[in-house]
Amino acid sequence: MHKRAWPTLAAVIVIVGVCAAATALAQNMPKLPADITLKQTGDSPGKVTFSHSSHLGYQAKPDCTVCHPKLAPITKPAPGVKRAPTTHAAMLKGEACGSCHGKTAHNFDDCTSCHK
Repeated sequence: MHKRAWPTLAAVIVIVGVCAAATALAQNMPKLPADITLKQTGDSPGKVTFSHSSHLGYQAKPDCTVCHPKLAPITKPAPGVKRAPTTHAAMLKGEACGSCHGKTAHNFDDCTSCHK
C-alpha cells in the first residue's frame, strides 16, 4: 500500500468505528411514544399536544420514572372509569404538568406554548 493511503485508511477506520458505536448506543435508547393530543375541555384555549421528545430530548438516557406513574398514568383506565381532566388549578398546586412547569420549566404565562 502506498504511504499516502495510510492517513486516508486510518480516517475511514475511525469514521466507521464512530458510526458503529453511535448505532450501538442508539439501539440501547428506548423508543419514545408518539405525541399525545389531550382532549380540550371547558374554557381551554386549545388542545394540548404532549411530546415526549421535547420533554426528554436533553437527557442522554430518559428516565421514564420521573413522571410515570406518579404524575402521568401510562395505563388505560378500567372500563367505565374516567380520569379527571388536568386543570390549571391542579397544575398551579403542583399536580401533573405543574410539578415542573411553573417551577423548573417555563411558566404558564404563554398559553400558545402548550395550547395550539
